[in-house]
Parts: sequence; structure tokens; C-alpha cells
Amino acid sequence: MNDELSTIELRAAWLRNKLNQANREYYSLDDPTLLDSDYDRYFQELIDIEQQYPELKNDDSPTQRVGSEPLASFERVAHSSPMLSLNNAIDAIDMQQYDRRIRNLLNKSSSDITYFAEPKFDGLAISLRYINRILVQAATRGDGHAGEQVTENIRTVRSIPLVLSKHAPKNLEVRGEVVMMKRDFNDLNRRQIDSGEKVFANPRNAAAGSLRQLDSKITATRKLSFFAYDLEEFGVESSKIKSQYDLSSCVKEYGFSTSGLSNLVHGLAGIQQFFDHLHKTRSELDYEIDGVVYKVNEIADQQKLGFVSRAPRYAIAYKFAPQEEITRLTDIEIQVGRTGALTPVARLEPVRVGGVVVSNATLHNEDEIIRKQIKIGDYVIVRRAGDVIPEVVRPVLERRANVKDFAMPSSCPECGGSVFKATDESVYRCKSGMRCRAQKAQAIWHFCSRKAMNIDGVGEKLIDQLVENEFIESFADLYELKEEKLITLDRLGQQSAMNICESIFNSRATTFNRFIYALGIRNVGEHTAKDLAFHFKTLEGLKAAVEDTLIEVPDVGPIVAKSIRDYFDDSYNNQVIDRLMRLGVHWRVSEQSIKSNALTKKTFVMTGRLEKLSRDEARYEIECRGGAITGAVSKNVDYVILGFKPGSKLKKANELGIKTLDESEFITLLELNDE
Repeated sequence: MNDELSTIELRAAWLRNKLNQANREYYSLDDPTLLDSDYDRYFQELIDIEQQYPELKNDDSPTQRVGSEPLASFERVAHSSPMLSLNNAIDAIDMQQYDRRIRNLLNKSSSDITYFAEPKFDGLAISLRYINRILVQAATRGDGHAGEQVTENIRTVRSIPLVLSKHAPKNLEVRGEVVMMKRDFNDLNRRQIDSGEKVFANPRNAAAGSLRQLDSKITATRKLSFFAYDLEEFGVESSKIKSQYDLSSCVKEYGFSTSGLSNLVHGLAGIQQFFDHLHKTRSELDYEIDGVVYKVNEIADQQKLGFVSRAPRYAIAYKFAPQEEITRLTDIEIQVGRTGALTPVARLEPVRVGGVVVSNATLHNEDEIIRKQIKIGDYVIVRRAGDVIPEVVRPVLERRANVKDFAMPSSCPECGGSVFKATDESVYRCKSGMRCRAQKAQAIWHFCSRKAMNIDGVGEKLIDQLVENEFIESFADLYELKEEKLITLDRLGQQSAMNICESIFNSRATTFNRFIYALGIRNVGEHTAKDLAFHFKTLEGLKAAVEDTLIEVPDVGPIVAKSIRDYFDDSYNNQVIDRLMRLGVHWRVSEQSIKSNALTKKTFVMTGRLEKLSRDEARYEIECRGGAITGAVSKNVDYVILGFKPGSKLKKANELGIKTLDESEFITLLELNDE
């Protein structure tokens, strides 16, 4: 091997290690140290190296997460040991009987038995096999003895390590659950609706459907997560794993995410207390759970108890009661979204489901109504799981009487414009675009939202008033609003009007990716907007890009490329963009502008997730005032910025006596150093 190739090989290895470590810090430790911009830059560099030197592409490369060519079908693979299901308990009496059986079989008193309690994830069970610490195979549960090999799809799940930490045994099998977070589920369904594709009923169905795609490139576009809860082969590590608690600790040490909610409990009182706590707080979780799993903690006791039929004796799933109720569907109304999609919504007689009163539920589209055979006037089963939008599961046919069929309208209920349905879509759309009041209001609200232009004080109610009174017709009109006009609106005083005008004025300084997202281009979400901004650098470059050029951007396929091209081919959209530029909307293109030297020789560390600024934006604000960013906390650091769930860096900062700032204090510091 020549010297040049040897140098490139070393660089590729360094990039792989750096990116894999960054993924572990982000997903497993919730304590990222690598900035998004650096991650993207390193990732692109590794892609370029592997394209030029294919022989350097390894199975542990983060580039393997983008998906591969479609498979003809899934290969069936046998499990090294059965992936057993659990027996269920549906009430406290079942748990009493379970506890009694365990005590009798082990000949122990209740105080001598400790149970390991953890959430029961509502997802898809997966087995991961590692050889020499590298992921080589992933399989579904299947029938318990053999499952489908989904290795290529699993590689796209960023919370699953492609290579294990050095603490892990070389050969290992890890088992856990693939889930889709609620926020990712809602984002996916919004994209499905916008593109006229089938929506998913719940996060579990979405996770299962995404994982069983024959084309792993599709799986890569859907955000899946993984929680580990079992090790099937301990190898040399078995000597230190004496309990389920030890096993859970090892799983995390090896680089996997766990729920973080597991605990040790004693006796029936402890079992019920943990169950009641999770049942009460489940809606606050960002993933679905449908109960609690209890396992006898000591491994020696587990081995004594053994198995019965297809389930272990030492474990049981204590299930939550279904969050479903029956109520009457009184009407079906149509909501018009910012992309013109007409979405049928069920109006219900109010009913309490899962602790929340529900009076509306999504019906997704006409095809879903037909498939579920829903009619106006039906008694229906309504389900609400956590924070997911309530849905109508099915009608109660035995109670059907005096019902009528539903039909999609032939014209838009908001503007009266014509409605169409593309042959390859299941969604009806209004053709009027920004001439439709509903689309106009929704589009402007999206433009003002936190992840877009982040205009404080401009919410849906205010926008409805502005549109209703014909004060604004487009995004650009926002930047010409005057205080004297705003104070004529209901419940809007002089100070509020002044604050709104100031927020609008300040929002002109933004970032390229925020601006792209704010435009509301169909099928272009926050992540795609970042990819487009990173790839094209300038608005002129993006506007000029043809579809063949657009699909070179990660996660941009033919459908998204066509949506982008259609948007910039519309003369009205270009007129609005030109006005926005003339009215002062701008962002940093290349060289940073130095605002001051007030933070010169000051070093900052960020930990946790910031809410108002991205990490790239925070870094820019520090560097353009002369400061510096580093990833590790040391005595040379001046400030540690604390975001949501700050992690271990906060502890280190406190130990060293380093000043900490929450996000509001950090922003105040920046403002003070602009004077």
C-alpha cells in the first residue's frame, strides 16, 4: 500500500471512530459533544473517501446507515436461543398469584425477593448479533425460534451501535425493542398525508412497517429508535452479571440506550407502586408503553425457576388497561392544511379517554373511512395512546342505527375552490393555493413557528385575525405591519403591538436552513431543509437546481425533488421570496461577521439540548464575539451552557467550580456583549 492510500485509510478509520462515538454520545448518553455542522462535514468526507476507495468501506461505517439496494425478500434466520413471549397479568389479583408462585417455587418470603421492574415497550422485538464487536446480523422475533433478517434496515437506526464500545465482549447478542418516538410518528404521518400516502394507525405499526421495508433507503428516512433490555450471550462477562440489574448496567455500558426508568422493587406494595407511577406518567414519555415487565432480579433464581411452555417463569408483563372508549360520531368535518390537503375529522360526543376529554379525532382520509366502514351517526371505539392524536378505531356495528354515508366535498369548504385527487394519492387537495384562506393562514403560521422564523407572539389566533381583516396576504406582508394597524385588532394593546413588531423585525436575521423550512415547501421538513442548506449553500443555487441535482442530496428522492422544483417554478412564490429579501430577511452565507471582541479568550462548553437556538447557531454567536467552543469540561473552560437534560458535564462543571448558564442566561450574556 502506497503512503497516500495509507494516510487516507487512517483518516477513514479516524472518521468512523469519531462519528460512531458521536452517535453513542447523542443516543445512548444524551450528552453530545460534536456539533451538528462538524458531524455533517465529517460524514460527507467519509462518504467521499469510500466512494473513491470502495475497499475502505467497512461494516462499522456510519455511512451504512443511509440504506442499500432493495431486497427481493427477507431471509429467515434461526435464533441462537428462543425469543420467548411473556405471560400477562391484567390486574392486581394476577400479580398476587404470580408473586405467590415465585415465593413458593423459590421457598422464600416476600421480603427476600427483589424484582427488576422496567417499562414494557410497545414496539417490535429485535435480536442483534455482534462478532468482533461489529454488528453482523439483526432479526425479528418471528415465531420465537426463527425470524426475518432485517440487518440492512437495522443499520439505518442511529441509536443502534454499528460497533460496540471497548468494554463489550467481542461476541455478543443483544435483544430489545425497536420503537418510533411519538414526535417522529406525528412527523411521519404529516409527511404521509402531504404526499397522499397511507397513514399509520399508531407508533408500533409505523415502526413495524418501517422496519419491514424491502428497500432500506425508505427505512433510513423514518426515524426509529432502539431500547435494549437483554443479553443472550454473556461469554466472559457472565461472571460479573449476577442480577438483572447488573445486566441492564452492562447493556448501557456497551453503548445501548435503555429506558432509564427501570428500578428494583420489593413485594406486592413495591410492584403496585411502580405500576401506578408509570401508568400515571406514561403520557409524558416520548414513546409508547403498554405495561410494566417484572423479572426476578437474581440470575441464579431465574435459572432455578426456568420456563413454562413459551414463556419464562421468572418474568411477567403487567398490562395497562386499554385507553379506549365508546362514543357517538355526530359529524365529519373537513380541515384544510397549508399544502391544501383536505383532512376529514370526526366530531364526537365528548368522552374521557386515558384521562383526557376527547371531542375530535382524525380520520386521515377518505380511503380510511371506507376501509373502516365508518358512517355519520355511528357509535365508535375511540383510542388515545399517550400524546398521539386520538383516532377512531372502528364502528360498533351492533349499535348502528340512523346513520348516513360520508362523501368528500367537490369544492373546498374554506374558499369554494375546486378540489382534485391525484391518481397516485389518497388525499384530496384544494387547487386555490394561497388564495385559500385556510392554506394562507396555515402557511403563515408555519412561517412564524419556532423551528422556522421563530417570531415570538405571532400565533394562530393572531394570524387568523390578520388574514380575516386582509392585513396580510403572504409571508412578506408580515414585515410591513405597523403598530397602528395591529392595535385595531381585538384584545391587542399598544405594548403587545410594539413587542410583535419588534419580534418580526428581529426575525429577519435567520439561517438558511430555517428560511428553507419556513417557506413550507411540500415534503420538505426540518431535517431535509438542513440537508438542502448544507448542500447548496446559497438560495440562488437551490432555486436553480434541477431534479437530477436535487436527488443527490441525502434523503431527497424523486417525490421531494419534484416538490422543490414545483415550488421554485411558481412565479408567485418567487415574487414573495424576492420581497422578503428586499425587506431585509438575511442569513450568514460564508464568512462570519465579527459582532464584537467581548468574549475573546472565553471558552464555552455546551451540554443538553437547547430550545431557542440550534448548537450551530449558539456556536456562531459565540465565535462571532471572539469566543471559542470546546467539547470537554476542564479547568480552562469559562462557561458551561446547560440545555435540556444536561448530562455528566454539569457534574464535572460543579466539581471544578465552573460557571454554568441556562439558555436564557446565555442569550442575556450575548446581548450584554453586543453593547
